[in-house]
Amino acid sequence: MTKGPAWPKVIVPMHHLMDLFHKIYDVQGLVRIGGLAALTAVIFAETGLLVGFFLPGDSLLVTAGLYCTSVAGEQPLLNIVSLNLAAMAAAIVGDTVGYWLGAKSGPKIFTREQSLLFSRKHLLRTKAFYERHGGKTIILARFLPFARTFAPVVAGVGQMSYRRFLSFNLFGGIGWVASMTLLGFSLGKIYPPITKQVDKVIIVIIAVSLLPAAISYVLNRRKKSPPAALAA
Repeated sequence: MTKGPAWPKVIVPMHHLMDLFHKIYDVQGLVRIGGLAALTAVIFAETGLLVGFFLPGDSLLVTAGLYCTSVAGEQPLLNIVSLNLAAMAAAIVGDTVGYWLGAKSGPKIFTREQSLLFSRKHLLRTKAFYERHGGKTIILARFLPFARTFAPVVAGVGQMSYRRFLSFNLFGGIGWVASMTLLGFSLGKIYPPITKQVDKVIIVIIAVSLLPAAISYVLNRRKKSPPAALAA
């Protein structure tokens, strides 16, 4: 029996990782300093690389949409058309990379050990979600943190035809990016002062994006808990 590809063990000092996390979650700084290039790199990494499951895709796109509006006559930091084209391309290419990673790795990937830069539990949860919802998981997962990283990998392992995967990928990638950026853009147009309260917007977006996972967790806990003893 041929062995699958060996997964290299990468040892990174904890303080370097914490510094990296801090920079990545400084969404305002990332958009202001890194611009479109940094944004597209994060979107690609979150959707195409297994180590990108922790990246802030939703809040990053909404914030970028906010920065496509002008405040008090100032020039917008980003252009809404360029932002959407670049981010959509990054999301679609990212999912494609994830699909082929799963297709080449096969079921062996489900046995990979849990680590700081790889979440086996989220991979398995995505697999269960895929088994319930089928191909539309590729679209639904776009709006679910963690799942959007692992859904294309699971589709590749499950040997979904690439043509079918591509249709879901295009629809989901375009829909996710457009809905997030246009949400931010609309908020900035309707209520311009909100661009001065980006921190609060980011907190709300993160909370809302994690809400489905929290509800699912509570429901699963209730299903697993033994029924209460009937009173005599």
